[in-house]
Amino acid sequence: MCFRNLGSSRPLQFSLDRDFQPLVGNAHLLTVLGNYWPRKIDLARFPARRVEYRIDDCTRIVVFEHQPQSPPRAGILFVHGLEGSADASYIQSFAQNALLRGYAVHRMNLRTCGGTEELCETMYHSGLTSDTREISERIRLASKIPLFVVGFSLGGNVVLKLAGELGYSDLLAGICAISTPIDLATCVRYLDRPANSLYARRFLKRLCDRVRRKNKSAPHLYRTAGLRGVKTVWEFDDRFTAPLFGFGTAANYYSTQSATRYLDAIRIPTLVITAKDDPLVPFSIYNHPAFRHNPALTLIAPEHGGHLGFLSRKQPRFWVDNVALNWMERFLASNRNPGTVAAQVAYQ
Repeated sequence: MCFRNLGSSRPLQFSLDRDFQPLVGNAHLLTVLGNYWPRKIDLARFPARRVEYRIDDCTRIVVFEHQPQSPPRAGILFVHGLEGSADASYIQSFAQNALLRGYAVHRMNLRTCGGTEELCETMYHSGLTSDTREISERIRLASKIPLFVVGFSLGGNVVLKLAGELGYSDLLAGICAISTPIDLATCVRYLDRPANSLYARRFLKRLCDRVRRKNKSAPHLYRTAGLRGVKTVWEFDDRFTAPLFGFGTAANYYSTQSATRYLDAIRIPTLVITAKDDPLVPFSIYNHPAFRHNPALTLIAPEHGGHLGFLSRKQPRFWVDNVALNWMERFLASNRNPGTVAAQVAYQ
């Protein structure tokens, strides 16, 4: 493994077959295995502290925080994906590896996730960056150490959009986005393919169940009658998410909240990891000029990995965790300010 500075305008698509050997070659199987593979934080060694961040009178966000056994070198805030939680398996392994390497860990639940429906009047959405920004600011103020933010799937869209909104900023040392649907409309349509029916049904059922639960605490915002006839995630967003947050339609919601609109504005060092065989995120959406021309962006795209799969045939098993942590450590090992564009490095 080596690192080098970016500055050219050539495509940043690296062949990592020599480094990543998938446990299985089938993208769907790798996706499912990645979701169910046992992963745990050693809570005896790294106890969790439950913290409620009050965003406004109607919103409290729960974050689970862990400290390494020595003074932390930096912090990492994790943002989960669609219908996930702070306990998602991909966060558990990454957090454990980060703690072992000396990072403070903050596992965030998006609004209403992880059993927090009663703490939040409204649900989350794919471009809601205000909560993540507010919590990042409070963590930085309290800790005084560099902070990285890592987003998975939908959470990746949130953190990339946040990076674009921040532009030049010393708030965050870096951003990492994994298996991210940077073009929401394209990815929601892609989810409707027959091959993805298992995922689509699972996501839709969980979203509809969340509305039914919210109907009990906020019936003025969530009416179960609106669930009638909802057959796709697009229809769900058109009837619930878009109107609730003032986007009007799902099409406008996807257009305005997709990370693709913000990639050119990113100035914080940003690592993006996606598999070319991701069954939920077509790799064609990464043919975006920002990945060729914006020196703040580093794109790693192995041939295999599925969606949040990346289980390696050899040790270390959780390949993506180590790639991202190695990338972070490159900044921390340098004498440069990790929050500046001058510190850009790429992994190959």
